[in-house]
Formats: sequence, C-alpha cells, structure tokens
Amino acid sequence: MSNTAELSEDLVRSTLATVRTPEGVALSVSPALSGVVVTSGKVYLSINVDPAQARAWEGVRAAAEDAVKAVPGVVSALVTLTAERKMAPPAPAPQAAHGHGHGHGHGHGHGAPAPRGISVPGVASIIAVASGKGGVGKSTTSINLALALRDMGLKVGLLDADIYGPSVPRLSGVAQKPETTEDGRTMIPLENFGLQLMSIGFLVEEDTPMIWRGPMVMSAISQMLKEVKWGPLDVLVVDMPPGTGDAQLTMAQQVNLAGAVIVSTPQDLALIDARRGVAMFEKVNIPILGVVENMSHFICPHCGGRSDIFGHGGAHAEADKMGVPFLGEIPLHMRIREMSDAGLPIVVSDPQSPQATAYRHVAQGVKAALDRVTSSSKQAPRIVIE
Repeated sequence: MSNTAELSEDLVRSTLATVRTPEGVALSVSPALSGVVVTSGKVYLSINVDPAQARAWEGVRAAAEDAVKAVPGVVSALVTLTAERKMAPPAPAPQAAHGHGHGHGHGHGHGAPAPRGISVPGVASIIAVASGKGGVGKSTTSINLALALRDMGLKVGLLDADIYGPSVPRLSGVAQKPETTEDGRTMIPLENFGLQLMSIGFLVEEDTPMIWRGPMVMSAISQMLKEVKWGPLDVLVVDMPPGTGDAQLTMAQQVNLAGAVIVSTPQDLALIDARRGVAMFEKVNIPILGVVENMSHFICPHCGGRSDIFGHGGAHAEADKMGVPFLGEIPLHMRIREMSDAGLPIVVSDPQSPQATAYRHVAQGVKAALDRVTSSSKQAPRIVIE
C-alpha cells in the first residue's frame, strides 16, 4: 500500500489510545504495554500483565489487534499477551527409593515431578532441541531429527522458536505465510516433507531484525504453541533459541516439555556451554533425552581422509561424565550444508547416505529415551507443591 511508508510507532500508539484496559486506562499509556515494533507494514506489540489478570486482559489484546489491523498501511498485526510470574526456585525432585537424589541420576527425570506449563492440544509430546551457544548446527539437527522421527512412522511437527535467527523457512524450502482458521484466531501450520511447520520467519521478511525484549519473545513462542492448529502429532520438535538466558529458562519452565536434546560440537568451549544447557533443564526437572555431537569429524571428499577439526569424542565423554545418554555423532559434511541451504535436508535429499543414517541413529535414541520418560511419568505419582 502507498500508505505503508507513513506507518510509524507513534501512529500505532495513538491508535492504542482508543483501546481501554480493564481499569479504563488507555492502553497507549498503560505500563502493561511493554513493546511496539513496526517493520515493513507489520506491527508486533506485547502486553505484559500479572497471571491473575490474564483472562480479563484477553479482550484487551483482541481489541488492540483489531484496532491496529485497521490502521492504514498495516499489512499484518500480532499482539501477544504475556502473563509473567515471578518464579520460585524449583522444588527438588523427590528421591527414588533406590537413588541418592542427585540431579544427574542419568538425567531422565525418573520419579521427578512432571513438567508443568503450556500443553498443546493434539500434541502427545514436546521435545526441545537446545544448545548452550549458537553456531553448533542446532537448527539443521532439529529438522533432520524431525524428518528421521517421521521416517519411524511418527506424526511430527517442527516449531522454530529461535526468534532472533529463524532458520526453518530456509531449511524447509517454505516461504509462504500461514493461513488462519475462519475465525482468524488460529494459524494453520505450513507443511513440507510430511512435517507440520511454524516459524516467526514465515511471518516476517528474511532480513528483518527481531529487536524484541524477553517478554515479547516468550509471548510470541507461547502463541506459536497455543494459537496454531497443531496435530494430531506424536511429537512436536522445538528448535530452541541458543543459549541459557531468560528466554530459554522461561521456555523450559512454562512449556510442558517431555524432554530435551542438547547439541554440541566436540570443542571445549562448546562443551562448557552444553554443560550449562544440561544444568538449566535439570534445574527445572526437564528430562535430558541425550546429547548429540555435531560436526564430529570431517571426511575429505577428495582423498577420503578424516580430520577431527573441532576435536573428537568430547561430547560423548561429557555426556558420560554428566550421566546423560549420548545419542550419536553427526559429521561435518559438505552435502549436509549444501542440501540445508537448498531447503532439502539430507534425510530427504539423500536418505541412504551415511549422513542421513547418522541422523536416523540419533532419532532412534531420542525415541527410546522419550518412551522411557513417558513410561516413567505414567507410573510415577505426580507430586505438586503449591
């Protein structure tokens, strides 16, 4: 639209003056309005309230979204409602009769309280793929793991929760925007390769910087979980933001995760960060399904010689030291990179290759660990301390 250039944060805020909070205050001056982002005709804003007031504020969120959509030049609008709770330190897991109550205890969470938080209708299990730092190949691992689980006969979805650097649009070769249900309140996930897909990258341009604060990030992730018509799915794989900061900890606390997969390279610096990732999930009683050593080794395509560019075996040794399963090694290979850039992950483009076989081996370990966790949670009593 020709008016798009006139769209500004000030114009959006003046429009929000017509929306009233439950106390009768203009939303534009309410301290609950925690952020407004305007980019290329798209508007994103976050409303941050106390959890006890969330129900009363849902109407405000909907009214704000409708008001912003009506502004000339607005192509799309996403208004997220974040109910922030001050988190008390998690209660220690109850000791099993035969155990010592150590956090590591193989990291499976046997006998620990089941994670509490967002559950997604139509999704049996949610697993997080995480890393203590960026640049270790977490997103490539996520999509190939999802495809390998699909090859095992499971119905699988992939949520790209890496808000600051969404990779799933490029990795999946999908660029269109998701449609919504008739009432306009629920997004329909895109599909490719037999996977259901959702990413903030489907909603913004590829080169748009996501300058969002923590509450906006978590709220956007929450809505991509709750306000997307997922399912029926056996597993929803969540490609987590890298690191172990507030967004990652909040995600681990507020989403009903069945378990987490930690991706690391063999080098010492990455292993230190992987250790932090394991500790973060254990702190909130999320079972560790296992550790993957990515970029484990390099095979020269010309001479066939092997080079351990980042070292070798470090993730395996670290997993053993922490008492969590080691899921396998993924090589550093030109074909994985080429096919990822082309939107044709290696498990799809070359399913019989050694690289695809390595991802399927990891998937088998994830599925086995997930089955153990699921079986344990059904047998163990849930102990909830309010």
